[in-house]
Amino acid sequence: MTRTITVGLDGSAESRAAAEWAAREAVLRELPLRLLHVRRPDPGPAGEPSPHGAGSRVDWSEQMLRKTAEGLRQRHPGVEVTHERIDGMPYEVLIKAAEDAELLVLGSRGLGGLGGFLVGSVGFVVVAHAEQPVVLVRAGAQAADEHEPDPAGIPSAATHYRPVLLGLDADRPHASVIEFAFAEAARRDTTLRVVHGWALPPYYVYGLAAAPEAYHGVAQEEAGKLTQVLAPWREKFPQVEVVEESFGGSPSIRLVEASAESSLVVVGRRARRNPLGAHIGSIAHAVMHHGTAPVAVVAHD
Repeated sequence: MTRTITVGLDGSAESRAAAEWAAREAVLRELPLRLLHVRRPDPGPAGEPSPHGAGSRVDWSEQMLRKTAEGLRQRHPGVEVTHERIDGMPYEVLIKAAEDAELLVLGSRGLGGLGGFLVGSVGFVVVAHAEQPVVLVRAGAQAADEHEPDPAGIPSAATHYRPVLLGLDADRPHASVIEFAFAEAARRDTTLRVVHGWALPPYYVYGLAAAPEAYHGVAQEEAGKLTQVLAPWREKFPQVEVVEESFGGSPSIRLVEASAESSLVVVGRRARRNPLGAHIGSIAHAVMHHGTAPVAVVAHD
């Protein structure tokens, strides 16, 4: 089966932005694009007619899918676009759809002036359980947002891509997350900016006042770990320029701030085989809700 870029589409502004991003990603990956609309089952008692009219809902969803697909084909003529409507619970259908996708793309509402995400319950559950990478795209996102401004400072989609940003724990690196970030930077012909935050052991913290050189020793050690982790990936992707940032402190704030200057943010989360609950790591949670660039969440064991 040919793998696809699959996007959840419900007609909202955020899902339309996700579809546009997914189409651009399909161009980069040379893959077909699948638009998927999930129609919730009628909550009324069996045999009771839908208060909204089931026929009208079907007509609306088919029309919405068709018009969106037509627009994407016009704007991205090299992309094969298909569309499908499936009845069911959205999170169940989307998690299942992710199994046959190279990438699943979802929209998230912007948080007004903060410019971040408002991840709904469906999106949160899908991110927590999908085994394939899931990308969240905020409402209002434009192609130009992922590129450097032109020489006059005007937003443009014709300039170079902004860097891809990777949040990485050098003590617990995961190949699937690192490879995804390097590959995305290679596709965009841009820099990969890798952020590694670390915390001092308690016995160092209490001794800093008496021996400040201890901090510098730990800092050098942590920076060396990051360089060592990235070394084989630099060899595998020699075309990708890598900028390493190792610092003492939580990476969440640094990642959220740096997302404003990035084309894509990549974070990992532990794969959960338990069907109950929807838990992700604190760093992924922070970036999902407050990052301003599209956020890719990549599952790892």
